[in-house]
Amino acid sequence: MTAPPIQWYPGHIAKAERQLKEQLKRVDVVLEILDARIPLASHHPQIDSWIGSKPKIVILNRSDMISESAKQDWLRWFQSQEEQPYFTNAKQGKGIKAVKSAAQKTGVAVNQRRRDRGMRPRPVRAVVIGFPNVGKSALINRLVGRKIVISERRAGVTRQLRWVKIDAEIELLDAPGVIPWRLENQQDAIKLAICEDIGQASYDNQIVAAAAVDLLTELGFGKALKSRFNLDPTGMTGEAFIQLAGDRTYKGDKERVARQILYDFRTGNMGQIPLELPPSR
Repeated sequence: MTAPPIQWYPGHIAKAERQLKEQLKRVDVVLEILDARIPLASHHPQIDSWIGSKPKIVILNRSDMISESAKQDWLRWFQSQEEQPYFTNAKQGKGIKAVKSAAQKTGVAVNQRRRDRGMRPRPVRAVVIGFPNVGKSALINRLVGRKIVISERRAGVTRQLRWVKIDAEIELLDAPGVIPWRLENQQDAIKLAICEDIGQASYDNQIVAAAAVDLLTELGFGKALKSRFNLDPTGMTGEAFIQLAGDRTYKGDKERVARQILYDFRTGNMGQIPLELPPSR
């Protein structure tokens, strides 16, 4: 089965990207949210050129979905890149205080520069940037302390830019998920689809689930599939695994198997599984 390339760039994202670039001039600090399961694949390649010299806070959300050892590996890797990552589980509200504190510290520096120029202090202006469905809205709701923006487990819910006041010290720009207009790296695109960080209209469940089986087996997480379907994926392709699991369990319904694999991974039913590990230097 030859997989067609995964591409997804709906009109609302193109519009949001244009508006975001305009608003970035008014922003003091950027909060970039990554998916802790795929920190590299969920990094927008153009963000650093957009923000220039503005300070950036890197947040790895859904950190509850990867192991402690994977967290430590990523912590060391980001620090080696001279970045301090913050690990959050926005759904449960974990790690939020540290992010808020980091943003406030940036505000202190911003206002000191304003005072030096004879200007009055003002709340620090932050923007949350990330791919669709990495948890931006959930993080904003936690920062504000109440449900102020819609948060759902699907891509493309936030459609417009809006400023949200967190407290007297921080104002936050909530932006829709942004994604490159063209996904050059299709391995990354597959990971985005597995993690549901891209619209479902862009991919075929069976192709993505087969790729998930291949990837999980390659990373040494085949046991999670074996325990779920009573079938060892070792030595077979993901496509063959779905075919056989469908024949055994769902009367040949491959689509049902594919949806089950993706659901179990996305909800953590398979356990704490990172799909990426830091690049070895």
